[in-house]
Amino acid sequence: MGYRQSSWIEPCIFELGHRGRKGHDLPKAERSIIEEVGEVQVPNKIQRRSALELPEMSEVEAVRHFTRLSQMNYSVDLGLYPLGSCTMKYNPKINDKLATSSALTKLHPYQDEETVQGILEILYTLGRWLAEITGTFKVTLQPAAGAQGEFLGALIMRAYHTINGKQNSKTELIIPDSAHGTNPASATMAGFKVLVVPSDKNGSINVEALKTVASKRTAGLMLTNPNTLGFFEENIREIAEIIHEYNGLVYYDGANLNPILGKVRPGDMGFDIVHINIHKTFGTPHGGGGPGAGPIGVSEKLEKFLPVPRIEYDGKRYFLSSKKPHSVGKIRSFYGNVAVLVRAYSYLLSLGAEGLVEAAEVSTLNANYLLKKLAEIGVYEIPYGSERPRKHECVLSVKSLFRKRGIRALDISKRLLDEGIHAPTIYFPTIIDEALMIEPTESFEKEELDRFVEAMRRIAEEAEKNPEKIRTAPHNTSVGRLDEARASHPQTLVPSWRVFKSRI
Repeated sequence: MGYRQSSWIEPCIFELGHRGRKGHDLPKAERSIIEEVGEVQVPNKIQRRSALELPEMSEVEAVRHFTRLSQMNYSVDLGLYPLGSCTMKYNPKINDKLATSSALTKLHPYQDEETVQGILEILYTLGRWLAEITGTFKVTLQPAAGAQGEFLGALIMRAYHTINGKQNSKTELIIPDSAHGTNPASATMAGFKVLVVPSDKNGSINVEALKTVASKRTAGLMLTNPNTLGFFEENIREIAEIIHEYNGLVYYDGANLNPILGKVRPGDMGFDIVHINIHKTFGTPHGGGGPGAGPIGVSEKLEKFLPVPRIEYDGKRYFLSSKKPHSVGKIRSFYGNVAVLVRAYSYLLSLGAEGLVEAAEVSTLNANYLLKKLAEIGVYEIPYGSERPRKHECVLSVKSLFRKRGIRALDISKRLLDEGIHAPTIYFPTIIDEALMIEPTESFEKEELDRFVEAMRRIAEEAEKNPEKIRTAPHNTSVGRLDEARASHPQTLVPSWRVFKSRI
């Protein structure tokens, strides 16, 4: 085992430096302005009554501090991220370079639209591309994340039923038991009652159960296809027809869009609303709460409910339009997470239509290769069997290891950290006991997949010989085993220097 994470005894930045040190000096131009304007008198009512407790240090101290912290971290540039359902993937550097170009970073959203025709064109074009890819009529780029896109989709459902005089009868949203946790949360926030429909023996939505749940109270169905088990819902047209029969709407959770790019479009399957996890499917950053983007595409009958302002084009110029009386309103400031959206534009421009098809094929190939290799180890159970092909991800269960050796999915994930591999998603979907959800996407080469398989093989062998080593992992990381329950307790959390100081 050659991996060992860097470990520094690194204090908080507020504990470094010394009073009077600084790493910045105002350039002459700034100093001359100060001298010309003179000392500015700050009004008493907004003056600070005490000095800011900011760290004072030289440039080299600051650089060393953050470099040491980065060496104690793990990133997508270091290796595999097998997280399932919303995978952190490799982010092409050309995308970052374009998104941080001064031509973009010096723009301001309050500029007159005549002076920002370039970025408006980029965003307008991206929206049209995403509409084509998803088979929808119109796309909004406003939502700042997939979950916000879900919420917007639920609001559009509510607006649609309200305008049709059904706001009091269309009260229920149906969600599969394998759905992402944000689906029921978004539906509830939008004011709907959530009904859960079970999966069948093959890991797909139980169509017969759906028929018994659907009714005149059904506002819609939230579904991802392929589902979170990696299976393509082969009865998707029938599923959509069941909901449409009651004048409900079918919503597509785009977290699993990767393996169907260029193969089939959600709009053609019967979905009325489609959200796209830009940060998952189109090579943009994600993690730590952001940044992200969750654009929404809708069918023609729902276009009037999209949020404002909208970017439109009259054949000569791009302009913003807010005169949309049926719009659900604004759900985010300005036009969305523009830096993330520009990265997605760059990614699509680089790959083109043929590249997207290849990405879908490789993501599917990678997932099925991993599934077969992991099944050969013989220790990890494969829910619903390994014979039926998956799309983008596969789910394992370690419940037999838990029964025999007391080793849980959490322990396997901790031990993978010692191998220099980020942990997969665990305990999801919730219908699988001791689940490990693994998604390699299209961005990992065969050698990296093989390294993951060998790490899982070593852990399986270790489970027989030294299970305690797994139960106490990780051992090679800068931070050892955490007590997750204690760490999440409000009295334990120290989110800021101010909170830390208040407790000492």
